[in-house]
Amino acid sequence: MLRSAGRLALPALVLATLSVCVAHAGGTLVYCSEGSPEGFDPAQFTTGTTFHASSATIYNRLVDYAPGSTRLIPSLATRWQVSQDGLTYTFTLRPGVKYQTIPGFAPSRDFNADDVLFTFNRLLDKNLPFRKAYPTEFPYVADAGLDKNLDKVEKVDDLTVRFVLKKPDSAFLPNLATDFASILSAEYAAQLLKQGRPQDINLKPVGTGPFVLKSYQKDATIRYARHPGYWRANHVQIDNLVFAITPDSAVRAQRLKAGECQLADSLKPDDIAELKKVPQVQLISRPGMTLGFLAYNTQKKYLDQANVRRALDMAIDKPAILASIYQGSGIAASNPIPPGQWGYKGLKSTPYNPAEAQKLLHAAGVPQGYEVALWAMPVQRPYNPNARRMAEMIQSDWAKVGIKAKIVSYEWGEYNKRIKKGEHDAALLGWSADNGDPDNWLGTLLSCDAIGGSNSARWCNKDYDALVTQARGLPSMQARSNLYARAQLVFGRELPFSPIAYTVVYKAARKNVQGVVISPLNTSFEDISVR
Repeated sequence: MLRSAGRLALPALVLATLSVCVAHAGGTLVYCSEGSPEGFDPAQFTTGTTFHASSATIYNRLVDYAPGSTRLIPSLATRWQVSQDGLTYTFTLRPGVKYQTIPGFAPSRDFNADDVLFTFNRLLDKNLPFRKAYPTEFPYVADAGLDKNLDKVEKVDDLTVRFVLKKPDSAFLPNLATDFASILSAEYAAQLLKQGRPQDINLKPVGTGPFVLKSYQKDATIRYARHPGYWRANHVQIDNLVFAITPDSAVRAQRLKAGECQLADSLKPDDIAELKKVPQVQLISRPGMTLGFLAYNTQKKYLDQANVRRALDMAIDKPAILASIYQGSGIAASNPIPPGQWGYKGLKSTPYNPAEAQKLLHAAGVPQGYEVALWAMPVQRPYNPNARRMAEMIQSDWAKVGIKAKIVSYEWGEYNKRIKKGEHDAALLGWSADNGDPDNWLGTLLSCDAIGGSNSARWCNKDYDALVTQARGLPSMQARSNLYARAQLVFGRELPFSPIAYTVVYKAARKNVQGVVISPLNTSFEDISVR
């Protein structure tokens, strides 16, 4: 712990700079973030750490969520119409929206339909010149099934676009409010392509959002400045935003107490308890649309058997984990979606029973001393405040039933990349809601299409998949809920991952910070002020 904290501590010069920034109250917000982003093109990634640093700051989407709610509101689109058959969505675009100017690029025009076409066509068309010059994958597009179901995006005129689906998709509109659907500049992409630098779209981003990226030092700081031409300029209350990247929760709490940063989240329960005693700090909380879980790689020997997965789940002392890791900020989970999500159907939790677990393992032919690579996240997340300690507790529990777990970890971006490739045996992960639709959980985390993306269990069950696919195509919430209930029963029988906990989400801020809202779906730095 001491070595980690020292290695990840900000240089003295940076700390001094942050302290000076804080002194200019109202001008700069310093946010102690928990990790480095994987990049600044949100469509390429699926982690909240990356979304906070990119889609929440640099970009906008066609539609968005009202702060603190799951209600869709206009953003870069002012209105939309859906055809009677549910296949065609027509969006009227907002006029006069300005792109950001960065060194080497000054936009010559406002946002228009060409940007929407570029943004989505690069996700779908591998023969697009930009995509061929910068080949990459877009996991969320596959997770949501859009790579197969979005037939085309058409330009009606400069301020009107039309999306045509192959099949009705009730989650389509909510998906457009999700981070991956952030709108990029077609003009900037064309310039990068001409210059032979298409990869800069992920390194030197340009968007229409509230803040312009000024500099990034990996594992240290990200600096942003207010976008002077932002179309919602009256919502931006600060001139500068600084991410002080601080992976250690205790260090984040100390910096908050010392005034070196003014906002922090993903804190461990111990640190939250200490911050409650600090008069200069306020704590904001709400039940989270979150789930922490342990995913089993169902393509590995023995882990491809439901009874083996059930035995491993049964061998985990979850009440002890809730008491030690969550300390009152989590409740036992049994489903692949949280109770606050419509479509939730309560499942009976597997009781802690090491003796029965041993019998199941023996019956499945799992040898005594079988080795499992147990992966632990290197960062704190709202759904898991201490993955390393949780892994140690699971390691101890599994040892009691003859399973030898080796704990593995990597830098956060590498951790996710390797899991998508299926290198893990079992991995601690989790999910925070993106769009308020059950498909965001049951499809994105568990569908066959999501293998190689967010389906970290690499589980493909045809019965389950058929139910989720059918539900996605229905307009009725009740009809969809019925199908999702049946899908959750399949999940309960097969248990591709062990649900661990639903959580309460906390943000900690200095008392001079106002306007902090915990949203169930996204993060925003708009409307936050420093007095």
